[in-house]
Amino acid sequence: MVTYHKPILELVQFDKCDVSGLIELSASVGWDYDENEIGTVLSSGKIFGHKNAEGKIVSSAAIIPYDSSLASIGMVIVSKDFRGKGLGKEATKKCIESVSKDTTIMLIATEEGKSLYEKMGFNTVDFVHKYLCDNYTTISKPLNNSDVIIEEFSGVDMNEILKLDEHAFGDRRSSFLMNRIKQSEKCLVVKDNNGTIVGYGLSILGPINLILGPIVAPDFQTASLLIDKLSSKHQGKLRIDVPSGNEEFMLALEKIGFIKVSKPPIMVINSINMPPRNNTLFGIAAQIFG
Repeated sequence: MVTYHKPILELVQFDKCDVSGLIELSASVGWDYDENEIGTVLSSGKIFGHKNAEGKIVSSAAIIPYDSSLASIGMVIVSKDFRGKGLGKEATKKCIESVSKDTTIMLIATEEGKSLYEKMGFNTVDFVHKYLCDNYTTISKPLNNSDVIIEEFSGVDMNEILKLDEHAFGDRRSSFLMNRIKQSEKCLVVKDNNGTIVGYGLSILGPINLILGPIVAPDFQTASLLIDKLSSKHQGKLRIDVPSGNEEFMLALEKIGFIKVSKPPIMVINSINMPPRNNTLFGIAAQIFG
């Protein structure tokens, strides 16, 4: 008689029943995913990973596919007791296999994960600049904002936001962006004198930081105004991840209390370049979403 044993480590796709286990795994490596953040990931994409014989989650990797030819990988975590077994690579490979072969896949790498991704064929194409702020200083002198109005998003012109975001980010992100706006603490839009939406910004309340992003604006002054409107009444820590090429904006952030703490690489596979962008993206949604 042949006896079949269940594998000690099983690669599975997670669902809403696994949220608490994913939060526990995240916390074990010092990351601050909470129920709302993981809910947005599950609503917008897929999370794979391993469970041990007792059913405890010991690894994860998530992929967020966007509307046409781009996807983002993040939340690649392996429990400290299970490292060196190839679990991170296996879960990441499962993410890659879950989308079509011609999809450009991007990720923002940790220092520990960079060599793994290089071995899998990812190339570094750019960087983001992670900024934190413990003590936000409200802009003392109003910037030249006579040509724009910033107001709460009413939900009416969603298609305009999707278009702005598509040109800023490099792909349309319908499902993700609608889920992110539902999750947001604030969603603000920038309108010109004709009432046309020319920018927008979100704030997401996490367990540690108020995350600012995406921030899409026609120029760094307007992006700075969005930051001020999103941050000024918040009592607590702030975080924003800024794409490269926004030096004036980063200088403006440093003047109001933000400190750059790291510069992680953006890596891609199935492409040699970043997706085309129009230089209006001043803050990304979060590292997992690219």
